[in-house]
Amino acid sequence: MILRFYRRDSADPLRPPDRIRRIVGRDPEIREGILMLDIVRVGLAPAYVPYLEAWDLQRRVHADVRAGDRPDTLLLLEHEAVYTAGVRTQPEDLPTDGTPVIEVDRGGRITWHGPGQLVGYPIVRLPDPNDVVGHVRRLERALIAALAELGVDGSQLEGRSGVWVERSGASPAKIAAIGVRVAGGVTMHGFAINCDNALDGFGAIVPCGIRDAGVTTITEVGGQRVSPADVVDAVSAAMTAEFAKEVAA
Repeated sequence: MILRFYRRDSADPLRPPDRIRRIVGRDPEIREGILMLDIVRVGLAPAYVPYLEAWDLQRRVHADVRAGDRPDTLLLLEHEAVYTAGVRTQPEDLPTDGTPVIEVDRGGRITWHGPGQLVGYPIVRLPDPNDVVGHVRRLERALIAALAELGVDGSQLEGRSGVWVERSGASPAKIAAIGVRVAGGVTMHGFAINCDNALDGFGAIVPCGIRDAGVTTITEVGGQRVSPADVVDAVSAAMTAEFAKEVAA
């Protein structure tokens, strides 16, 4: 298995630069040479990526994966501050201060993206028949594994998507959100991990439509600053391992 990590150093972030860091997978069950997942680092601080630019990039990659012109791909980045509203967003979820919201075609409700949050868009072909819930559970498992490498004990919460952490004397808090869409058997959108972002952006909305639980960050849980740049390697490794399980099965 060969992974390619592209940096956003050209006009087209999907075009590999002259020097590519190649990492050979260690899983003996996977035949060497299979390109299972392209991991593309589109932009991290200070090269924040505007949401609409990233959405356009997602659509391009989705079309290529669907056509069989490129392998499954994971885009990793930090956004400029923005609210996005999934298809289940309700009027009462929206910002109370009139802040603009971008309506998107993923599942779920409204959320915030911005600096300090690592966003990942896994654009992958699902086996037939498409199991969307199974895909969400797979993303949760990978994120839990990545957080464990960083000393954070994340978990799944029955009846709710995303990754959660327990809090003494309080309800669980969401540390990573997930919202996806599947078209033509290929996924779009994905996950957002709160690393060292301020939580003010969540205060003006009902994040993910959930009123009875809070939101937290890796930095808040661990007591020391952890940025998306500090998290990206653990997430890349965990996603690679989770996808390898499916190929090896």
